[in-house]
Amino acid sequence: MASAPPPPPDDGKVAGCDLCRAKKITPWYHEDDVCWIAECDVCETPMVVWRRHGTQPPSEARAHMLARLGEVATQRVGEYWVDDHMRNIPDHFHAHARPKGGFFGYDRR
Repeated sequence: MASAPPPPPDDGKVAGCDLCRAKKITPWYHEDDVCWIAECDVCETPMVVWRRHGTQPPSEARAHMLARLGEVATQRVGEYWVDDHMRNIPDHFHAHARPKGGFFGYDRR
C-alpha cells in the first residue's frame, strides 16, 4: 500500500504539481485567493482550480469556486454542466464547465 503524500506546506502548494504551478499557458478568465479559472489545454473548456493542493476543499471554498466557474462558463460556453471528475490530475481539486450535451470546448463541436 502506497503511503499518503505529505501535506502541503503553508502556501498549500506541492512541488511538481502542474495545477499548483499554475503556469499561464492558456487564456485565464478569473483569479483570486481561492481559485483560478483558465481554459483547459486538453479539452478547451473553462476549468476552475483550487489554489491549495488536495481533493476536498471546504464547502465554502467549493461553493465559491463553482459560482465563479458558472459566471465564466455562462459567458464562454452558454449552457453547461460541471464535470468534477479529476481524470488526469486526480490529487488536486479542479472542475470543468462542459457545454450542454458535450464534453470538449466550443472549437471541437
